[in-house]
Order: sequence, then structure tokens, then C-alpha cells
Amino acid sequence: MKAIEITNICEIRITEKEAPVPKDGEALLRVLYCGICGADVASYTGNQPFTTYPRIPGHEFSAEITEIPENGRGLKKGDIVTCNPYFNCGKCYACKRGIVNACYDNQTMGVQRDGSFQEYITMPVERIIYGKGLSAKQLALIEPFAISCHALSRAQIKKGDNLLIMGAGPIGLFALIKAKAFGARVLIADKIQNRLALAEEYGADCAVNVNEQNLSEVCKSFTEGNGFDVCVEACGAPETFLSCIDEASHGANIILIGNGKRETSFVHSVILKKELNIFGSRNAFTRDFEELIDLVSSGKADVLKMVSGVYDKANAKEAFDALVHNDGTLAKLLIKFGE
Repeated sequence: MKAIEITNICEIRITEKEAPVPKDGEALLRVLYCGICGADVASYTGNQPFTTYPRIPGHEFSAEITEIPENGRGLKKGDIVTCNPYFNCGKCYACKRGIVNACYDNQTMGVQRDGSFQEYITMPVERIIYGKGLSAKQLALIEPFAISCHALSRAQIKKGDNLLIMGAGPIGLFALIKAKAFGARVLIADKIQNRLALAEEYGADCAVNVNEQNLSEVCKSFTEGNGFDVCVEACGAPETFLSCIDEASHGANIILIGNGKRETSFVHSVILKKELNIFGSRNAFTRDFEELIDLVSSGKADVLKMVSGVYDKANAKEAFDALVHNDGTLAKLLIKFGE
């Protein structure tokens, strides 16, 4: 079979390797579509500290079951599925308390272990998530959607809550979709107008270009001076985290999804003064995947609008380079492995 392998920084090749053989309790899957995650791009550019080379990237994917043992979950050959790609150890303190998404020794496909950018993979049956009739392209978008869904589950979001999202990249947009499903009023901010236009298509109540508008003034008007009940940081930048603190109401919840690489300096007394709750978020639970498959199946979330392009596996390097040089006009790119 063919596999896409990052061999070194900014080097990709298509390699031939033996198809995997499932072990006890595993299924053999034929990969259909893979999404390129920011973590995959970081591995490609040498900015992913957990990646060693060579590495097969990929953890956002859809697949067809080609072999599967008898199981109590109703999964069968021919089903179109996605999977939970975060492998936990089951032994650490986090795992013992059920916080498997934050396992001390987490191994995410495509980062700490080889991923889905290959024609066939094996997967433990319990990690396979039935697609309920969604298309292969839709299912390849469920994992990044689950990241945002899990993040929003860290705070209790109620209908009518004012919610701020800093960053209208794919994760911020997926957070927007989920927040609107909760019935929240959402203001989303970014520097790139194309992203904000897509945010408006997804139902943002207000989309702010911070290069053209005064964010604080717009936020004050949007919340009638009260501040936001929930602030979501989806950029990983010090500036956007500080904006969340500034724009939060007293007693608000701040959720951090963006994976920052720079230090943030601030006077922490404002957190005390406002009695803010600050939540980190990592990975997702299988139940997040299942919840979102139901949401997309209902027709209330058109995730395919997020797809900026589909590349054949032979052109994977072109796709990675497009994201490296992304001026913000690209959202999600998919790699096609099969139909």
C-alpha cells in the first residue's frame, strides 16, 4: 500500500509499505479522506516538539471497514466510520480518573505515533465511531469539530449567553457552530475578512475585523457594557488571551483551545477581581464525536463549507505547502485516499 511520510523538515515522500494486519480486537480500515491539522503542518515545518522523523501524519480521517471481528457495537464490514485518534495508557492518574483525553502519556496519531495518511490502517474496535450515514468528507471533519465541542463542554453554556471567540480559523469556526447550537449570542473576532465572512455564514451575531474595528468598543456595545459570559481563545496568542480577560464579565468562564508557544504576561489580580474561571482543553472524548455526528446528521451544521480544497494523495506536498503559506483564505484541506 501507499503511505505519505514526512521524512524531515519540509520533506514529504510517498512510500510503499506492507498493509497492516489486524491484531485481536482490531479492525482493518481503508482510509478515504484525511484532513490536514495544524499539528500535521507543525510536524512538516519542524515546529512540533513531539514529532520524530520519519512520521506518517494524520488524525482527522474517514475510512471504510474492510475487516472486523464480531463485536457488540453493531459495526460491520462496509461501514463508513471515523475514529478517536488519541491513544491513552489507561494506567496514569488521569486515566484512572476517567480523564483519558489528558493522559500523561497521550499518543495522538500522526504525532507521537504514525497516523492515517496511508491507504490502510488498523484500529481497536472500541475506537471506531459509526458514521450514521454521513459522507466520507463530512466524517473527516468530525475530529477537529470534536476538539471545539469538548472545549465548550468545559463551561456551562446557556441559551442567550454572550460568547466571545477570538480566532476564526477552523477551530474557532467549529466552536461557533457548537455555540450557536447551544443558543448563545456569538461575537467572533479575527484579522482576516475571508474567515469572518465564513463566520457570518455560520450564524455569527457579530464578526469583528480587529484590523478595522475597535474590538473593545464593539464588545461593549454587543454586551451592553456587561462583558461576555464565556470567552473562547482559539488562536494560542498572548494578545488574544489578554483580550479574553479584558472582555470577560465578572464571574465569566474563559476557555483556552489555542496551543500557544509564547509566554503571556499579565497582572493576575484582574482574575481575582472578576472571579474568572479559566479552563484548559485538550483532545476530546468519544462521546464528543458521537454528539457531533448526530448534529451534522440533523442538517444543523454544514461542515463541508469549511473545506477549501481536496488534494489527491499524490499531491500531498502541494497541500502542505499551501497551508504553510496560507494567508488566511484557506480553512480545511482534505487529502483523498479513496472513495
